[in-house]
Amino acid sequence: MEILAIPLILIMVVIVVMIPVFWIWMLVDCLSKESSEGNDKIVWALVIFFGNVFGALLYFFIRRPQRKQLMGH
Repeated sequence: MEILAIPLILIMVVIVVMIPVFWIWMLVDCLSKESSEGNDKIVWALVIFFGNVFGALLYFFIRRPQRKQLMGH
C-alpha cells in the first residue's frame, strides 16, 4: 500500500501547484492581451476571477483561440 501512496501524493502535489499557476496565467493573459475595445476584457477577467479554474478553462478553450485567430497573439 505504501508503494502506491508516494506516486499518488506526488501527482496530487503537482495538480495542487499547477491549478493556481494555470489560473494566474489565464488571468494575466486576459488582462494583458485582450483588446480594450468594448467590454470583452472586463467580462472575461470577471469570468476567470470568479469562475476560478472553471472560468480559466472556459477562457482557454473558448476565447483564447478566437483572440489568437483575430489578433495573432
